[in-house]
Amino acid sequence: MHDHPTEATAGRRAPRLLRPFRRRGYRRLALAMALTTFTAGVWVVAMVWEVIRIGGGPTQLSLVMTAMSVGVLVPALLAGAVADRVPQKRILQGVSGVELLTIAVVALLSLSDATRLWHLALASLALGVAMAFYFPAYSAWLPALVEADELQAVNGFEGMVRPVLQQAAGPAAAGVVVGAVSSGAAVAVAAVVSLAGLLAVSLVPLTAVRRDLSAEPPGHVVVAALRDIGQGFGYMVRTPWLLATLLFASLMVLVFIGPLEVLVPFLVKDQLGGGPGDHATVLAMFGVGGAVGSLAMGALPLPRRYLTWMNLLWGVGCLPMVAIGLATALWQVYVAAFVLGLGFSAPMVIWGTLLQRRVPPELLGRVSSLDFFVSLAFMPVSMALAGPVSELLGLVETFVVAGVAPVVFAVVAVLWARMPADELAHPLDGPAERPQEVTAP
Repeated sequence: MHDHPTEATAGRRAPRLLRPFRRRGYRRLALAMALTTFTAGVWVVAMVWEVIRIGGGPTQLSLVMTAMSVGVLVPALLAGAVADRVPQKRILQGVSGVELLTIAVVALLSLSDATRLWHLALASLALGVAMAFYFPAYSAWLPALVEADELQAVNGFEGMVRPVLQQAAGPAAAGVVVGAVSSGAAVAVAAVVSLAGLLAVSLVPLTAVRRDLSAEPPGHVVVAALRDIGQGFGYMVRTPWLLATLLFASLMVLVFIGPLEVLVPFLVKDQLGGGPGDHATVLAMFGVGGAVGSLAMGALPLPRRYLTWMNLLWGVGCLPMVAIGLATALWQVYVAAFVLGLGFSAPMVIWGTLLQRRVPPELLGRVSSLDFFVSLAFMPVSMALAGPVSELLGLVETFVVAGVAPVVFAVVAVLWARMPADELAHPLDGPAERPQEVTAP
């Protein structure tokens, strides 16, 4: 059912970022997203201190974190195929259920002093698998709950909210509870919030899968899954703007993430005489910049040259890495990190909107999972290479490469895929259609 006409009329008069919230379904989904994101922030800190509580060190913590990464990466492509076949509400309910059960079990184990390292590794693996299924389903569901011209505002709002909850509010709350009570109590808090997230997503109206499955050829479920994954790859290869952007993003992640995550702490400590608090400030400034960039892009009209702007903003947005490498004072790193976050997150709003507007609805889950997979696959490679490359080239030189190379990659992607002609031939400023909602049985 549609919302009442007067509510829709009022929504059109509301500020751009607030318009999606006139739709009851999205309000509930946004609440569920916020609760899930907050849970993830609490869990990360609580899990670290639970590993420490049972006597673990860096090696044990690395094992638990690796288990989560494996859990996310391995089923990522299958998750996209599932998101295009199963109502996305059912997937998110299943994900929330797995998350709740896993975290609740860890809370009980911790509070009864029965936790073992393998418990935490297995829990992290399960949560990683749940995360792999969450993102493609969520991305494929959004266009069914809001109008097409509201997607940019949604992506801007969520790009602002996610880092605030996952990187700031969640960890801060966990730190307070761990310090005041215990790591087990913090895990219990995560379980309670996860339960609230499950209840919230259960209240979102069920929408039909935007795909005609009756036209699909019969076959075994494994054959169907492989066919679906192959169709996603085929669409990517046949779509120049998509293929070029994913290849560019892969190379950007390869040269950018490792120096940011691995080398910045050493630069802060060895070159600038800083400590852990200074490194935390750098990360915080990066997060604040990302939130500001997402919010600003969500409030602005979508650029007509959306493909060109998106790729060039990403490329140019990496240039502050050069400033970080050449910094002579900590405040310079703080400012550069803020600008870096701004340039990294603002184009993400365009990217999310672009996928939801231009990818056929029946393929959106699979394309989203390809995007997710590519990003995840190159992150650990970049982190593994950062140290050896900095020893070979030098610390400053590595930051210069990390800042300049993405600019070159972006220009090549724009020219190779002929993005200026493509974006003019496919404008995203047309009239939006109101999505149909199907009431859950």
